[in-house]
Amino acid sequence: MNEYGYVRCAAASLKMEVANPRWNEQEMEHVIAEAVSNGVAILVLPECAMTGYTCADLFFQKTLLEETEHQIAKLKKFLEGKEIIVAVGAPIQIENKLYNMGIVLQNGHILGMVPKTYLPNYNEFYEQRWFSSSADLKESEIEFLGEKVPVGKDLLFGNQNTYFALEICEDLWSVTPPSDTYALNGATILLNLSASNETIGKKEYRENLIKMHSAKQISAYVYASSGPLESTTDILFSGATLIYENGSKLAEGKRFQFDNTLTIGDVDVEKLLHDRMKNTSFHTNQLEPVRKIHCSIPATNQPIRRTYAKYPFVPSNPNKRNERANEILTIQSCALARRLKHTGSKKCILGVSGGLDSTLAYLVILRAFDILKIAPQNLIAVTMPGFGTTDRTYQNAKELIRKTGATLREVSIKDACILHYKDIGHDAGNHDVTYENTQARERTQILMDIANQENGLVIGTGDLSELALGWCTYNGDHMSMYAVNTSIPKTLVRYLVEYEMQNNKTLHDVLKSILDTPISPELLPPSKDGKILQKTESKIGPYMLHDFFLYHFLRNGFSTKKIFYLAKETFKDDYEEEELRKWLTVFMKRFFSQQFKRSCLPDGVKVGSVSLSPRGDLRMPSDATSKIWIEHLVKVNR
Repeated sequence: MNEYGYVRCAAASLKMEVANPRWNEQEMEHVIAEAVSNGVAILVLPECAMTGYTCADLFFQKTLLEETEHQIAKLKKFLEGKEIIVAVGAPIQIENKLYNMGIVLQNGHILGMVPKTYLPNYNEFYEQRWFSSSADLKESEIEFLGEKVPVGKDLLFGNQNTYFALEICEDLWSVTPPSDTYALNGATILLNLSASNETIGKKEYRENLIKMHSAKQISAYVYASSGPLESTTDILFSGATLIYENGSKLAEGKRFQFDNTLTIGDVDVEKLLHDRMKNTSFHTNQLEPVRKIHCSIPATNQPIRRTYAKYPFVPSNPNKRNERANEILTIQSCALARRLKHTGSKKCILGVSGGLDSTLAYLVILRAFDILKIAPQNLIAVTMPGFGTTDRTYQNAKELIRKTGATLREVSIKDACILHYKDIGHDAGNHDVTYENTQARERTQILMDIANQENGLVIGTGDLSELALGWCTYNGDHMSMYAVNTSIPKTLVRYLVEYEMQNNKTLHDVLKSILDTPISPELLPPSKDGKILQKTESKIGPYMLHDFFLYHFLRNGFSTKKIFYLAKETFKDDYEEEELRKWLTVFMKRFFSQQFKRSCLPDGVKVGSVSLSPRGDLRMPSDATSKIWIEHLVKVNR
């Protein structure tokens, strides 16, 4: 495992000859050499790869079994001085029984052997004719090629940081796969040596099975199957190779190749351990006893072979993104409808600024009203022009209200704020934080009082990114009666509004104008030509970066060192290293220092895996220091 917690794994399918271990061992050497040159730590080869899976009654031939043993010895010797771990399948005779075995080798030694447990004996499979199950194995250790070798289905390999385990083909397809036990006992990487033939629909089923196994077991699953040259009689093998990590596909090899294939993926063991640590249900299962075989997991010093999305909260696939957008909007609106139904409120009060956040909240309210059959005029949309309000945002807000039939109320905050500045002895020409926050609090007071007048609920507009950074005025826009955007990061807000724009011809133009408007709280006067001068991202940093930091900090529990490394790789064409360091430092300082605001948030629906609710996902002391996180970042080489 490297310093960032990655283990490079690979699955291979071989250019092989059935019943020719000598040929097959040579091909293994070629594949292993390629894997070593690519920094692979763990390599998985197919089931019965040393002989071929389709040997049938030839498995009973002494000549084949002796040659298999000779070639395993040769492979051992080839691996001398090599730290790569290789799992290879072979038929192994123990006493008077034959086992379909997975053999783990490293640096000229056999670390252990794992026999197949479930032997398919249906349709085109008839393994029980040749092999015995692991359940029939009485030995826990055997003498093999001059070594005492642990043997059994209860073996885990690795060290305190990373353990892996083997299961063989049908074991994956069984009701109670051995990998369940392995995962519960600490194996984060599961290897499958397989010989899975192809039929219509099997590819999709196989992938879904591996996907769900890796998700359920919070593990990586590395799968290697026999290739086309093992095909015979009535069956065809494709050489499927797959690597999944907690339900996500890391890598997939091309099928139906008549040459050796090598599929490589970097497994994030650190992330898997973090997810397991947080999932308390994972630790309440009954454990079966296992034996742990110590071995080192080679570190990979090459750059990681996986990419991370610039927008981790936003699906990159357009179809998936649209599907996700509709689902999120439905969750938001249903949650709000439930709250309205519970309180008996028929009206919502919303401050409409012409910005993205208030627009999203506006659209959610209309959806909630549709659910409850409430007329749109029961949305009291309040514009509250202040010292920083530009004509563009003002007109966008009014146009949105006009086109949807909501009730417009306009209350200027200027006179009230000027009077307040006078009351507290503040110079109105001093455009400091008092000047700004007075406006935010005045607007919130107006909304709360109108809610009392109308017997309605004030709907909050603040988003997840703003809450993470504390970019809200305490007891100002920080407060509402129900917050519909509280779990939506800023980068996602944009796509949700864009989705509605694409699907609503009536609102298309005004939503496009809102999307094209710079993000700003509009609390400072505009330029002489009426344009926005106060731009949020120039002060606190790009939301694209902050959402990236937020996701990997909270969702994955990554260190600042690792987040910085991933940011450098992900944004290398967009930002210089020192700029990334600057904004990551800003994020950490603000995230820790602003927890007191999040500790008293109003209710708001959770829509994704990252939430800042003090009642739900984030129970954090308000006075915790960011010192060690900042120190770790400073230590990263400049």
